[in-house]
Amino acid sequence: MHPVLVTVAGFPVGTHAFFVALAFGVGLAVFLAEARRRAAWDERLLPVLAGIAVGGALGARAASMIEAALADGTGALAWAWIYGGRSILGGLSGAYVGALVGKRMAGYPHRTGDLFAPAVALALAVGRIGCFLTEAPGRPTSLPWAITVSPEQAAAIPECPGCVAGVAMHPSFLYEIAFLVLAFGALRALRDRLTAPGELFPLFLAAYAIFRFGVEFTRANPPLLGGLTGSQVFLVVAFPLLAAHLVREARRGTYAGLRPATRSPVGGLA
Repeated sequence: MHPVLVTVAGFPVGTHAFFVALAFGVGLAVFLAEARRRAAWDERLLPVLAGIAVGGALGARAASMIEAALADGTGALAWAWIYGGRSILGGLSGAYVGALVGKRMAGYPHRTGDLFAPAVALALAVGRIGCFLTEAPGRPTSLPWAITVSPEQAAAIPECPGCVAGVAMHPSFLYEIAFLVLAFGALRALRDRLTAPGELFPLFLAAYAIFRFGVEFTRANPPLLGGLTGSQVFLVVAFPLLAAHLVREARRGTYAGLRPATRSPVGGLA
C-alpha cells in the first residue's frame, strides 16, 4: 500500500496521519455548518471540541494498548503506545467521554448529539481512506471485487501474511467507507424528523455497531476471544447498553417521526 503519501522538503508525510488530520478538519467543518444551520453555536462548545479531540486520541491509544496486552502480553504495551492509536471504537468512546468532560467544564447544558452525528460519520469515512491505504485489507475471499497487493506493497503492510502470498482479500475498509457515506446521507435526511434533542447520535452509533460487528468477519484482525475479534468483544459488551437506551426512547415515542407517513382511507396523511 502507501504508508507515505508525499514527501515535502525532504520530510515524509504519513498517509494515515494525513487522513486522520483531514478527517478532523472535515468533521469540524460539518459540525460548524450544522451548528450554524440550527443557530446553535455557543462559545462554550469550544471546550467540548477540545475534549473530543483529546479524548478521541487517548481512547484510540488506550484501546490499542488493551488489545495488544490481551493478545501479546504486557510486553506489547510500549509498542502499542508508540505505534497504536488506530482503534475507531476506542476513539469514539474516548471522544464521548471527552465531550462530557468538556461540557461539564464549560457549563454547557444542552445535548450535542444532533450536531455531531453527521460530522462523525463523514469524518470516519475520510479517516478510513488512510486505513485502506496503509493497513491489511481483509480476509481471503473469492468475490469478484477482491483485491491483491504487489510484493512491494505487501512489504509495507505489517501483519498481513495474505498480502505477502498474493491472496485475494476483502476490501473491508471500502465496505466501511461506503457504509459511513450512506450513514452521513441518512443522518442529514433524518435530522429534522426527530423532536427529542441529541437522539441522532445514538441512532448512528447503533447502526454503526451492528455494521461493524458484521464487517469484522471480513477484516484481517485476529480473533481475541471465542473466535471474535477485539472489536466484536467490545461490541458484545457495550451494545446492550445502547440497545436499552434505544428501546426506552422508542417506548416514549422519541422515534415516531422516523416512521414513513401513511395515507388515510380518504386520501389524507395518517
